[in-house]
Amino acid sequence: MNSIITFTTDFGQRDAYAGAMKGVILGVNPLTTLIDITHDVPPQDITAGAMILADAAPYFPPGTLHLAVVDPGVGSDRRLIAARTSRAVYIGPDNGLLSYALVQDPPEIVVSITEKRYWTPRPSSTFHGRDILAPVAAHLSLGTPMEALGPAINDWITMEASQPVAHSDGTITGEVVRIDHFGNLITNLRPEQLPANPPALSFEVSGVLVNRLSRYYAEADGLLAVIGSSGYIEIAMAGGNAALTLKAGVGQKVVVITHTD
Repeated sequence: MNSIITFTTDFGQRDAYAGAMKGVILGVNPLTTLIDITHDVPPQDITAGAMILADAAPYFPPGTLHLAVVDPGVGSDRRLIAARTSRAVYIGPDNGLLSYALVQDPPEIVVSITEKRYWTPRPSSTFHGRDILAPVAAHLSLGTPMEALGPAINDWITMEASQPVAHSDGTITGEVVRIDHFGNLITNLRPEQLPANPPALSFEVSGVLVNRLSRYYAEADGLLAVIGSSGYIEIAMAGGNAALTLKAGVGQKVVVITHTD
């Protein structure tokens, strides 16, 4: 069977980790198609990995298997899980990494991966991505039933996404939840959460006011706010790097100010 398996990891590109996982999969199913979503999730940043996976997964064909590994608890008693939805299969550690994807694509079944016959013979305690998750993904791509991997569960770990807070003075406080490769500050603010048709809006970040919501990155010079492709407000720097310019990181507050005159 020629299935698609995607990868979302924090392994980077310098080491053998990502390649070894692909080798294991191809050893089980040489006909599968392997696609990298990214191996550049910030190290051990489960939230960033969850966001990236949730952003990318809807654009793959039905039946895609999404393998995600951001696993600071590898070797501990945290579980490994697989989830089947009406559109896809998700495989990864039970640490919240799959939770954003499963909110938008609710699972029909989630199982704890305990059946060792689908693992490599002597799994390492520090690389479950290669020795457990990769061969499990490969066997699923060959048609192994989800139910054969282990018992069904209903208590997998979920992460609650941070939400903006509206204040009595009319301001709204959000925060930066991810910084992309270009230095754009991706916030948790959605356009429908902003005031409807205000005379003007400003976004205060690191004590700096960004005074317009642009339609696209090149519409303004300097700092600007824009509705990004993931549907969230981003603070960007035309031709530059907003994160460096503002010295802002994940968790930085972003205050929306409505101007009435």
